[in-house]
Amino acid sequence: MKTAQITTLGGPTSLELVDAPSPDPGTTNVLIDVRAAGVAFPEVLQSRGLYQVKPDLPFIPGAEVAGTVAAAPEGSGLAVGQRVAALPLLGGFAEQVACSPDAVFPIPDSLSYEAAAAIPFNYLTAHFALLHRGRLAAGESVLVHGAAGGIGSAAIQVAKAFDAGRVIAVTSTEEKGEAAVAAGADEYVLADSFREAVTATTGGKGVDIVVDPVGGDRFTDSLRSLATDGRALVVGFTAGSIPEVKVNRLLLNNLDVVGVAWGAYALARPGYLQRQWAHLLPKIEAGFIEPLIGETYPLDRVTDALLSIDERRAVGKILLGIRD
Repeated sequence: MKTAQITTLGGPTSLELVDAPSPDPGTTNVLIDVRAAGVAFPEVLQSRGLYQVKPDLPFIPGAEVAGTVAAAPEGSGLAVGQRVAALPLLGGFAEQVACSPDAVFPIPDSLSYEAAAAIPFNYLTAHFALLHRGRLAAGESVLVHGAAGGIGSAAIQVAKAFDAGRVIAVTSTEEKGEAAVAAGADEYVLADSFREAVTATTGGKGVDIVVDPVGGDRFTDSLRSLATDGRALVVGFTAGSIPEVKVNRLLLNNLDVVGVAWGAYALARPGYLQRQWAHLLPKIEAGFIEPLIGETYPLDRVTDALLSIDERRAVGKILLGIRD
């Protein structure tokens, strides 16, 4: 089968196209014919050896896919030919991947393979962040950084799907702001003046929740943008630098800074991913969740896909088209 592999840790330009044997699912895993694969910031980090998961070289990256079941173990509830999304965590940048049944999710016929591949990593992260860690309540306001990216646009839609009130997107450009509004945000503000804009648009009250997959030097202003009892959700650090918090800011307004480590939490709890998917599926079927799709690249342009994320040019979810 055709694969894209990380063979050296030289960044996105060092990935290689390699023919490799199809994975053996054994008697416990599901074998999936991959139609589309999601591309995310962790793969950029993996290409440099900077992600917390560091497989031995060479390896096939790719955490999330969509396709059809080629083989399934007895008792899995899955059938050959069934349309699915899956979260193999590794191996997705290939024509076939093996995955635990616990991380394979049937998808409705109304959902394209591209949209299905855009859901697992970002939407399950956003679901965990907002509902579990952020304790989102109906009517609460949410500020989303990096709102035109995969995680950001997912957070917008999950927030709206689960009855948030006002959702404000933070983006670096007007174009990305318009994309975030198209994804479901009520409005957008630009990153270089977001604190002042949030103060103005909320009448000085601030927002209840900040979703931050960016980090960097904007984090202090995120805390200043929170209302009393507000929660800042630390999802990632795409800006590169890890901010430090002066805890007196938390004391003054009874604020929470909440870490969001969805993968570590979910993988330690068998069945959790399936419960998340079951909670999201009615929202998918009702049309509340429609991933904002950016560029879809063929497998032989995997470097371009990663660079679009690395250089912060991506709008929406970046995908690889693996099979027609």
